[in-house]
Amino acid sequence: MLPLFPLPIVLLPGARLPLHIFEPRYRALLADCLDRPDRTFGLLFCAEGTSETAIPSGRVGCHAIIGEVEQMNDGRANILVTGGARFALVEIVPDPAPYRVARVAPFFDAAEPTDQVAALAGRARDLFANVAASARSIVDDPDPVPSLPEDDDRVGYAVAALIDMPVQARQELLSSPSPCERLRAIIALLTASSNELAARADAHTRSKRNGRGPYPPQSSPSVA
Repeated sequence: MLPLFPLPIVLLPGARLPLHIFEPRYRALLADCLDRPDRTFGLLFCAEGTSETAIPSGRVGCHAIIGEVEQMNDGRANILVTGGARFALVEIVPDPAPYRVARVAPFFDAAEPTDQVAALAGRARDLFANVAASARSIVDDPDPVPSLPEDDDRVGYAVAALIDMPVQARQELLSSPSPCERLRAIIALLTASSNELAARADAHTRSKRNGRGPYPPQSSPSVA
């Protein structure tokens, strides 16, 4: 049994998400969850305009572990949650609480060859490094490229949390029981943007050298 917070967003395992709590029912949910030893509720994707009671059985959500809490004098709160384990909705059950309560089941990955997962994770890491470095170069951002987890199974989630993706694509990623499938989806997204971003970063760097002598020829990062 899990307190449920349906939202038109998707929380991924390991991702951090700030939330502003203002509705009375979710203020009650926050108060109750802070009394739970695990400080956890279930965040489940519910599209805008869709009834919470119409969320289908089997939809995959993510445990939201409450970290920082900033309580305001009027009862509102800003909280920071971290995505934990995934779950599958079994059913929303009647409960006296003002918020939804659901019966859920654990949702696990299928077993896949570790060498295949490792190879795909390595390719995703390399592509992400290229894309992130190019994106930072375009806006003259000196910050280092975000690090990715050592756990190959988690690389797909980590990259997805750092790049722009349609919400439905995020839900598909969350719902996939295959680390390889998740990594292939991320690789396809990164590959599509890698060369374009590299060319824009190169042009940006060249433009800053105008009037200061020749620019040494460089080739754009290639993706094998």
